[in-house]
Amino acid sequence: MTRTTQVYSYLRPSAVQQAPAGPLLGLETSGGLTPAGAEANPRFFHGFLTEPQAASQALLAVADIAAARYHRRLAAASLDPVVTANGDRLRFESFSGCCGVYARLDVLPRGLDGDDIRHGTTNVDVNSPLRESLSRVGSGDPLHLRVGPEEMAVTTLTGPVVEKKVPLPDRWLRGFAETQVIASGFDLRAELGAVQAQRYLRSLPRGATASGGVGWVVPAAGTLRPTTRPVPGAVCLPGPARLGVLHRVLRHVTGLRVYGPPVAAGGAAFGSGADGGPVASAWEVSLPGMRLTLMLSPQAARGFSGEGAVLEHLATGTAVEAEEAATDAELTAALLAWDPRIDPADLADRSGLPRDRVRAALTRLGTAGRVGYDTAEAAYFHRELPYDADRVERHNPRLRSARALLEAGAVTLDGDLATVRSEDRVHHVRREADGRRTHCTCPWWAEHRGGRGPCKHVLAVGLAHRADLHTDRSVAR
Repeated sequence: MTRTTQVYSYLRPSAVQQAPAGPLLGLETSGGLTPAGAEANPRFFHGFLTEPQAASQALLAVADIAAARYHRRLAAASLDPVVTANGDRLRFESFSGCCGVYARLDVLPRGLDGDDIRHGTTNVDVNSPLRESLSRVGSGDPLHLRVGPEEMAVTTLTGPVVEKKVPLPDRWLRGFAETQVIASGFDLRAELGAVQAQRYLRSLPRGATASGGVGWVVPAAGTLRPTTRPVPGAVCLPGPARLGVLHRVLRHVTGLRVYGPPVAAGGAAFGSGADGGPVASAWEVSLPGMRLTLMLSPQAARGFSGEGAVLEHLATGTAVEAEEAATDAELTAALLAWDPRIDPADLADRSGLPRDRVRAALTRLGTAGRVGYDTAEAAYFHRELPYDADRVERHNPRLRSARALLEAGAVTLDGDLATVRSEDRVHHVRREADGRRTHCTCPWWAEHRGGRGPCKHVLAVGLAHRADLHTDRSVAR
């Protein structure tokens, strides 16, 4: 697995400190991006958390996910959560070490009381002493929150910085890309009130020692009932123990909302394959002034990085098309301003691009972690991670292999049928009449049935079709 080393540099460790006006939760920031450009230690907020105990436990839940592995638990993960200031809210995000669980805490305007919330994205230090302090925060006392250093600390602190050097696998970076594409296909499937939500969550297994198998639930009589197979309206619950971290905030939960793709009697819209296999889902608990969302991959053994949801969006057929897609993405990015809600229709009007190209541009920006998707508001939001924008495409093995097949002349098109010569074998790719599904005779397709995105042969055929279409348009001109 390809890895880089991500260096987090903090002026001091994050801590809960006693101050004259009460406890102060100081979250130290590392290098990040703001409207003014790159900053070593940006400052985003200074004020109060209106629900200190609930917020402390929710932050611990996000940190728990960042430190957890639910598959092949060989070593603990150690990635510090990402924080984005969107002008009206703070978002804290993390992935589990196995990349199978994505967590996001949205501290909304009514959860904060203080100075203006600035704009930008960075990492925040979460260390063991801080976790211990957060676990002791009570509900009676006010809790100050400072995200970023004190204004004077930036210029007067002369001591050594605190550095964390973290091996960052490419699959973790690809997880940000995959989750925003998958989540954008979700709809609200069930909504529970406070009592029903707490009762249901309390019934789930706790801990990461056994993530469990794949189950399905359906809304019934104000709660969720298990079902043995996917039926219309059902939601997949893969590895229910992966929701165990929600026990941290259980006493503060005011509701539960569950999201997933549309499910028919035989399967689901994306990620299930023809046999109605497991799909991803999102579980959002409402807290006073906050939302905490966990998104689960289709199986505990499957990380989001390998789901392949972004592949067709990244696969452009020609150098000209690739340049056009990159130009669209940069134009779209220039119009973003750490917006808490991105309106594609507004972007289309402002950029002069068709809506389909704006959505494609947002997907491409998502591959660099520059946009996320909020299921609660059914909208994209802007963030800026300090990662190479082309990294996901360069390090995706299926996309690299598909481009190599096309360049080697291994693809032969014949209407809705295609032949791909690969590794001394010939594979046949067929598109259905509606053009929405494509089948391949390779072992990958036989195993996954499209449930983990297209295989390299289907991608190569798609690239070839786009190249032919581009050639036809050029001739027509």
